[in-house]
Amino acid sequence: MHLREFQSRVTAIYGVRDRERGRDGTFRWLVEEVGELARALRDGTPESLREEVSDVLAWTTSVATLCGVDLEQAAARYAHACPKCQQLPCACARTPSG
Repeated sequence: MHLREFQSRVTAIYGVRDRERGRDGTFRWLVEEVGELARALRDGTPESLREEVSDVLAWTTSVATLCGVDLEQAAARYAHACPKCQQLPCACARTPSG
């Protein structure tokens, strides 16, 4: 499934609820899902990790849709190389956290 198809599917499933909840409420749900992903990374099974990643992807998609962001266009920023240094692999200076 392409990103545009995924975005359309998530919107068909959750678009009405997302619009009722609004950007702020939908973003808060995304943050909650990121927390669940963090817990799954610590002590989850491969299945729970897959589920939490898919939930974060779906909620990110909902936020993007509510903000008018096309996921295909957003992903294109990374299509060829690092968008900051233009290198593959990234040659940006590493920070203490990464």
